[in-house]
Amino acid sequence: MSRARFLKQAEAEFLKEVQYYADVQADGAERFRMAVEETAARALAFPAAGQPHRSMTRRVFVKGYPFFLVYRPETEGIVILAVVHEARRPGYWLSRIR
Repeated sequence: MSRARFLKQAEAEFLKEVQYYADVQADGAERFRMAVEETAARALAFPAAGQPHRSMTRRVFVKGYPFFLVYRPETEGIVILAVVHEARRPGYWLSRIR
């Protein structure tokens, strides 16, 4: 069974942004959550379709938001290493790769 798995740090980033969007507008958290889930589902369905990125990872952009998911395909699906805001320091998440 294929699945998308978030590293703990990536999940924490995701939840932080969900809270941010909840504070900004009434349905903001739900809209952001759905956009990230759709992006993860797209990466899971087509793991080789994401743009090649650093250290043998791939990235896919979250539609409608200034974010992208950094992931790596694995035998059981994909592992999401980071939920990255486009303005954040590039490569800050590289220490998460084993």
